[in-house]
Amino acid sequence: MRYYKKKEEIDRRKADVQPIGESIKALMKAYRLQGKLNEVNLVQRWEEIMGKPIAIKTKELYFKDNKLFVRLTSAPLKHELNMSKSKVVELLNRAIGDEVVKDVVFL
Repeated sequence: MRYYKKKEEIDRRKADVQPIGESIKALMKAYRLQGKLNEVNLVQRWEEIMGKPIAIKTKELYFKDNKLFVRLTSAPLKHELNMSKSKVVELLNRAIGDEVVKDVVFL
Protein backbone atom coordinates (compact mmCIF):
# COMPACT_ATOMS: atom_id res chain seq x y z
CA MET A 1 0.00 0.00 0.00
CA ARG A 2 2.85 2.37 0.81
CA TYR A 3 4.30 1.96 -2.70
CA TYR A 4 1.11 3.17 -4.41
CA LYS A 5 0.88 6.25 -2.26
CA LYS A 6 4.47 7.17 -3.02
CA LYS A 7 3.89 6.67 -6.76
CA GLU A 8 0.83 8.96 -6.58
CA GLU A 9 2.90 11.63 -4.85
CA ILE A 10 5.57 11.39 -7.54
CA ASP A 11 2.98 11.65 -10.31
CA ARG A 12 1.46 14.71 -8.62
CA ARG A 13 4.86 16.41 -8.42
CA LYS A 14 5.53 15.67 -12.08
CA ALA A 15 2.24 17.37 -12.99
CA ASP A 16 3.52 20.57 -11.34
CA VAL A 17 6.79 20.52 -13.29
CA GLN A 18 7.14 23.14 -16.01
CA PRO A 19 10.04 24.28 -18.19
CA ILE A 20 12.37 26.84 -16.63
CA GLY A 21 11.65 29.36 -19.42
CA GLU A 22 7.96 29.37 -18.57
CA SER A 23 8.77 29.69 -14.87
CA ILE A 24 10.99 32.71 -15.50
CA LYS A 25 8.32 34.36 -17.68
CA ALA A 26 5.70 33.77 -14.97
CA LEU A 27 8.03 35.21 -12.34
CA MET A 28 8.75 38.30 -14.43
CA LYS A 29 5.04 38.79 -15.04
CA ALA A 30 4.27 38.43 -11.33
CA TYR A 31 6.86 41.07 -10.41
CA ARG A 32 6.01 43.25 -13.44
CA LEU A 33 9.58 43.23 -14.73
CA GLN A 34 8.94 42.34 -18.38
CA GLY A 35 8.19 45.92 -19.44
CA LYS A 36 11.38 47.29 -17.91
CA LEU A 37 13.41 44.45 -19.40
CA ASN A 38 11.98 45.23 -22.84
CA GLU A 39 12.94 48.90 -22.42
CA VAL A 40 16.51 48.01 -21.49
CA ASN A 41 16.68 45.55 -24.39
CA LEU A 42 15.50 48.23 -26.83
CA VAL A 43 18.09 50.76 -25.64
CA GLN A 44 20.84 48.14 -25.96
CA ARG A 45 19.71 47.15 -29.46
CA TRP A 46 19.24 50.74 -30.71
CA GLU A 47 22.15 50.55 -33.17
CA GLU A 48 21.04 47.17 -34.48
CA ILE A 49 17.43 48.32 -34.98
CA MET A 50 17.97 51.84 -36.33
CA GLY A 51 21.30 51.41 -38.05
CA LYS A 52 24.82 52.69 -37.47
CA PRO A 53 24.38 56.18 -39.06
CA ILE A 54 21.50 57.03 -36.71
CA ALA A 55 23.21 55.42 -33.71
CA ILE A 56 26.33 57.55 -34.27
CA LYS A 57 24.24 60.74 -34.11
CA THR A 58 22.30 59.57 -31.05
CA LYS A 59 23.56 61.17 -27.87
CA GLU A 60 21.12 59.82 -25.27
CA LEU A 61 18.18 57.38 -24.99
CA TYR A 62 15.82 57.04 -22.05
CA PHE A 63 12.25 55.97 -21.25
CA LYS A 64 9.59 57.77 -19.26
CA ASP A 65 5.94 56.64 -19.15
CA ASN A 66 6.24 54.42 -22.25
CA LYS A 67 7.74 57.30 -24.22
CA LEU A 68 11.19 56.93 -25.68
CA PHE A 69 13.22 60.14 -25.55
CA VAL A 70 16.03 60.32 -28.10
CA ARG A 71 18.59 63.14 -27.94
CA LEU A 72 20.23 63.62 -31.32
CA THR A 73 23.24 65.68 -32.40
CA SER A 74 21.90 66.38 -35.90
CA ALA A 75 19.00 68.78 -36.54
CA PRO A 76 18.30 67.45 -40.08
CA LEU A 77 18.13 63.89 -38.74
CA LYS A 78 15.82 65.02 -35.95
CA HIS A 79 13.49 66.62 -38.51
CA GLU A 80 13.59 63.54 -40.75
CA LEU A 81 12.79 61.17 -37.87
CA ASN A 82 9.99 63.44 -36.64
CA MET A 83 8.40 63.18 -40.07
CA SER A 84 8.37 59.38 -39.85
CA LYS A 85 7.66 59.03 -36.12
CA SER A 86 4.88 56.43 -36.46
CA LYS A 87 7.10 54.25 -38.65
CA VAL A 88 9.90 54.45 -36.06
CA VAL A 89 7.51 53.43 -33.26
CA GLU A 90 6.26 50.49 -35.32
CA LEU A 91 9.80 49.41 -36.19
CA LEU A 92 10.95 49.51 -32.56
CA ASN A 93 7.93 47.59 -31.25
CA ARG A 94 8.24 44.96 -33.98
CA ALA A 95 11.93 44.46 -33.18
CA ILE A 96 11.19 43.85 -29.49
CA GLY A 97 8.04 41.82 -30.13
CA ASP A 98 5.85 43.76 -27.72
CA GLU A 99 4.29 47.22 -27.47
CA VAL A 100 7.06 48.88 -25.48
CA VAL A 101 7.05 52.32 -27.13
CA LYS A 102 3.83 54.31 -27.34
CA ASP A 103 5.53 57.51 -28.56
CA VAL A 104 8.99 58.76 -29.51
CA VAL A 105 10.22 62.24 -28.68
CA PHE A 106 13.26 63.47 -30.57
CA LEU A 107 15.24 66.09 -28.69
